[in-house]
Amino acid sequence: MIFATLTIIVYTISLLLIFMYALAQLNLLFNYLSSKKKIDTSETFDFSNPEEIPFVTIQLPVYNEMYVMERLLDNIVLLDYPKDKLEIQVLDDSTDETVKTTFEQIERLKQTGIDIKQITRTDRTGFKAGALKEGLKIAKGEFIAIFDSDFLPKKDWLKRTIPYFKNEKIGVVQTRWGHINRNYSILTKIQAFALDAHFTLEQVGRNSKGHFINFNGTAGVWRKSCIIDAGNWEGDTLTEDLDLSYRAQLKNWEFKYLEDVETPAELPVIISAARSQQFRWNKGGAENFRKMLFRLLTSKNISVKTKVHGILHLLNSTMFLNVLMVAVLSIPMLYIKNEYAHLKPYFYVMSFFVISTIIFFVCYWIMYKNIYGSGIKNFIKYITMFFTFFSIAMGFSLHNSIAVLEGHFGKKSEFIRTPKFNINSLKDSWKDNKYIKKGISLNVIFEGILMLYFAFGMYSAFIVGDQGGDFGLFPFHLMLFLGFGYVFIKSITSKA
Repeated sequence: MIFATLTIIVYTISLLLIFMYALAQLNLLFNYLSSKKKIDTSETFDFSNPEEIPFVTIQLPVYNEMYVMERLLDNIVLLDYPKDKLEIQVLDDSTDETVKTTFEQIERLKQTGIDIKQITRTDRTGFKAGALKEGLKIAKGEFIAIFDSDFLPKKDWLKRTIPYFKNEKIGVVQTRWGHINRNYSILTKIQAFALDAHFTLEQVGRNSKGHFINFNGTAGVWRKSCIIDAGNWEGDTLTEDLDLSYRAQLKNWEFKYLEDVETPAELPVIISAARSQQFRWNKGGAENFRKMLFRLLTSKNISVKTKVHGILHLLNSTMFLNVLMVAVLSIPMLYIKNEYAHLKPYFYVMSFFVISTIIFFVCYWIMYKNIYGSGIKNFIKYITMFFTFFSIAMGFSLHNSIAVLEGHFGKKSEFIRTPKFNINSLKDSWKDNKYIKKGISLNVIFEGILMLYFAFGMYSAFIVGDQGGDFGLFPFHLMLFLGFGYVFIKSITSKA
């Protein structure tokens, strides 16, 4: 009975935390919908007056980007902005032959009158944060636009973002990510689905009510004085963007999010690349929770509601740990439910938490139909995508939970970049990419074991109790089986 009691307690706490997160998402949905009724009256620079056009520095932090460097530089020089008020810094920490090829391309671009320079370092102290900080020392711009190597801003990007800095309280302008290879595979589709939810529902929902949002590491612009005032870039977490964002907003800087400005980028097409990206984001989120929680709670400048949303935002990645706990304990709970008849009322109450899934379903549908449109056909496609996304997201829960636990317990690790591929269609191949991580981690073996574990969970539905089985958790276990199965098989077959 002790095991049953502990199982019930942990299971219940995890369900409650997931439900709280779902309620926060529902609140963000209401914020998002109400924001659509508002007219943006922000003051902006008048770019018809040359004197109002400020100097901008573009920073391109790169590291061993053989497959996308040429594309990045060819695209970035097409930005429509006065050449005498624009400089480009290629913050190149590369250790391979791209240092030379990038230098040669930059020299060619200089001959066209573009102010562009390659900045290299002898070591990668601070990783991306260190590179950004190094470039900032000599940046001539009042505003700093940042793009990762796989981002392809459109020509009018600066003219659609920089004007909002007319308001001197604005420290950051962030734009929405687009996806040039969204339809490449199931993996890219579910990544796009998750990112679309973040860049619509969450970013707009928080920003429209003055809650904290984050600069997303790329496709945004910082006011240089905001970076300095907030304490500059720091490399003590894996998500330096989230870290600086919170430090800036705690010092009363305002962020402006532009949902209607899309910045296309490339999604990881191989699961090892997605895994490394997910690990960095989730561990970095947990690290920032440790770093920022006390500052957030003790701040006298922000409302209680903003604090609550801020805490839940920092705990985003920790939801994977709760999902994993609920998943693993759901099979013992199935047996406990059918072993102890007097606990059945409790399980009826707990079934109420199916509403969490319904909340997520509704929230993500609003996001989905804004992108693809409504109608029966799109709704059916959405249902398929929603359950595919949820299954695979749960399949990543072990991997991401390990990242979260490392972050919460303070275990340090290197900044592992996400390899880029320059792949847009099925005709393009990733198999010869020199940056792909080789080998299979021990985590993958455990994901295979969990796949079998949830197969046992489905089998259990037929044999528990004395009433011909209990199929209440069967759909949940089926999704977990498919999710862990997908992650396990893809990790095995996609290894280099």
